[in-house]
Amino acid sequence: DNAMAENFFGILKTECIYRQKLKTFQQANDLIDEYIYFYNHERLQTKTGLAPLSLRQASL
Repeated sequence: DNAMAENFFGILKTECIYRQKLKTFQQANDLIDEYIYFYNHERLQTKTGLAPLSLRQASL
């Protein structure tokens, strides 16, 4: 049921969290916010070659 969410969190951990040594909760929070923006607006998806937001806008 939540395969999409599990996939996203796996990518988030692999590409973002595990690559950093965070010292505070605020650092983690800021890093995750930045990554979510990157994921939705800039990161190209392997299957489509588009960022998720671009794909959603193209389907409208």
